[in-house]
Amino acid sequence: MDVIQRIAQELAVNPLQVTAAVALLDEGATVPFIARYRKEVTGGLDDTQLRHLEERLVYLRELNARRETILDSIRSQGKLSPELELAIIDADTKTLLEDLYLPYKPKRRTKAQIAREAGLEPLADALLENRDLIPEQAALAYIDADKGVADVAAALDGARQIIMERISEDAELLNELRERVWNKGILQASLVSGKEAEAAKFKDYFEYSEAINKIPSHRALALFRGRNEDLLSLSLKPAEQDQDEHQLCAQFVCQRLQINSTSSKAAEIWLAETARFAWKIKLFTRIDMDLKLRLREAAELEAIRVFASNLRDLLLAAPAGHKATMGLDPGIRTGVKVAVVDATGKVLATDTVYPHQPKNQWDQSIATLAKLIKQHQVSLISIGNGTASRETDQLVADLMKQHKDLPIQKIMVSEAGASVYSASELAAKEFPNLDVSLRGAVSIARRLQDPLAELVKIDPKSIGVGQYQHDVNQVQLARMLNTVVEDCVNAVGVDVNTASVELLKQVSGLSSSISQNIVDFRDANGPFANRSQLKKVPRLGEKAFEQAAGFLRIMNGDNPLDASSVHPEAYPVVNAILEDTGKSIRDLIGQSSFLRGLNPANYTNDNFGLPTVSDILQELEKPGRDPRPEFKSVQFKEGVEKITDLEPGMTLEGVVTNVANFGAFVDIGVHQDGLVHISHLSDEFVKDPFSVVKTGEMVKVRVLEVDAERKRISLSMKKNVDSSDIVRSEKPQKTVNKPKPQPALQNSMSNAFAKALKK
Repeated sequence: MDVIQRIAQELAVNPLQVTAAVALLDEGATVPFIARYRKEVTGGLDDTQLRHLEERLVYLRELNARRETILDSIRSQGKLSPELELAIIDADTKTLLEDLYLPYKPKRRTKAQIAREAGLEPLADALLENRDLIPEQAALAYIDADKGVADVAAALDGARQIIMERISEDAELLNELRERVWNKGILQASLVSGKEAEAAKFKDYFEYSEAINKIPSHRALALFRGRNEDLLSLSLKPAEQDQDEHQLCAQFVCQRLQINSTSSKAAEIWLAETARFAWKIKLFTRIDMDLKLRLREAAELEAIRVFASNLRDLLLAAPAGHKATMGLDPGIRTGVKVAVVDATGKVLATDTVYPHQPKNQWDQSIATLAKLIKQHQVSLISIGNGTASRETDQLVADLMKQHKDLPIQKIMVSEAGASVYSASELAAKEFPNLDVSLRGAVSIARRLQDPLAELVKIDPKSIGVGQYQHDVNQVQLARMLNTVVEDCVNAVGVDVNTASVELLKQVSGLSSSISQNIVDFRDANGPFANRSQLKKVPRLGEKAFEQAAGFLRIMNGDNPLDASSVHPEAYPVVNAILEDTGKSIRDLIGQSSFLRGLNPANYTNDNFGLPTVSDILQELEKPGRDPRPEFKSVQFKEGVEKITDLEPGMTLEGVVTNVANFGAFVDIGVHQDGLVHISHLSDEFVKDPFSVVKTGEMVKVRVLEVDAERKRISLSMKKNVDSSDIVRSEKPQKTVNKPKPQPALQNSMSNAFAKALKK
């Protein structure tokens, strides 16, 4: 089956749709562009289908390239039979392809190869073909000291090595046994002797056993991390009753070679023993590696999917909007860093105040902040959620009490990645004269105004919404995260007159150099008045303009359509509507009832079909509509600032910082995220946490259990919490706050998580 047919079958669409999409991709079109502006060409394939198509296209083309290489290699050896060629052509996975190639793949000299060089292959063939032979007698004719065959035992061992290698390279047999073990196998973990103290974080796996095909991704990655750190050993059993299963698998090999393992014939006995050796030494050893690799790859793919989902939700979080904002990067000894930015994110002022120990300049700090707020008409205060965040939040609360005339709102935001950005080359280029410590405050202010515009400047892996992100394939992770950023930026659209280079380069069709040219052109010539001016930007040719124009917005420009997602190539459709209705564009925009009364079919033509015209009419109702939700802020409970302030049974507001397959982490304002285990996400059964919550969402939770010493908080989102789930204990002694870790999967998990890992 060719690539087009295969993908069409997987997507359950017409092959012509796939052919059209592949042609567009090969021409350099991006997925966002194709999904939005080429619906007629692809028959309406959406962005999800197109992303799958793009991914599979790469895989299947690589598979075909590898297939041709393998065919050429075997053909050059003169060993390509019609049957083998057909099997290779029909192979639909890289694993099966490599299984078929294994007997013909150039490799180092094996024991079997040495035996062949010693002339022992005829002996192996004879024992396989004539079961009446007595192995020891047959081997006498092959003793040759000059060839390294000193005696009968050496001759028979060489023949056995040849047969074992043949068995291990039987693709069909290997695949059947591999699937058998995958379906029945048990993975066991145990502590490496003498590593008790170092392996404390893996104590749930000191005596662990689970069906290999049932292990969830987060658990699998934890196991492999423990093994990689030489703290855990992992072993695979072919089934629960491993000795019985080993015998059954060896018998399966015997059947494959038509060996009668119950026969009393010497050759049959010798061959049955060879089959057992082949299973244990060759086949099972290979299968053990293959299945652990399969488990790891599946776990990595799932972890990457989870990371991508969390990143998408974070990037598409509600923006507070274009308002003058003060960013506060909390600190104790080093002070609270302050940055004020205007509605467009331009830095207006910076400072550092010292309200906390050791200086304790509380009143002076309030006075400084109040002065900056009045001077720059600040309406939002963005507080980073790191060390001293609740203390700083209290500082702002006192400021608001003392200055009730100031119309300000305070919001706690995640500062994950702010320090990485502050020390980056990009930040240094953007703020060459600003101290590194103050750049973080600027980022904290801007990420409240527009999370997407600011977070695209940070390596997604530093934003802290992944699980075991450093343990997965970094190339695959980067590729997936880049597609998420691209999809999010293009879904929202970009104001070309305010966007940074980092934001612009995520727009369909724009490279880093073209994005820099846009900013340089804007700086030299002033704001763009219309989309057509973009064609004057150096290196922004017709193809780049076609790909990018629909995603670039020009607010308050010459043409109201330039502020919408209507592509310039479709402006003639709008003009036709204007001529037909007798209205001006400004009279038409926003007239929902009138626009919904128009028949899209009346304005279709050879270039623009019903899907595009329908999209245009919807866009005219609310041009440049933002797909992100309305901005809301969480209010942490007053007086609950540290983990020691928590009491089982408390009901609190929080914000979801991370979603994993086993539940959701929630920031409740105590410098330590709590875990809502999947079993406590809802009163109803939850199969997928992502169907219930998403990163950045505000939720109400009830405290189930608090372990201050181990920094574990167990929470529930159930409306009806069983009293037996709430673990009440003596309130622990108050301890000094420690810096809050990034909201990512880590060792300081709640009891619920620990229990989940044991299940």
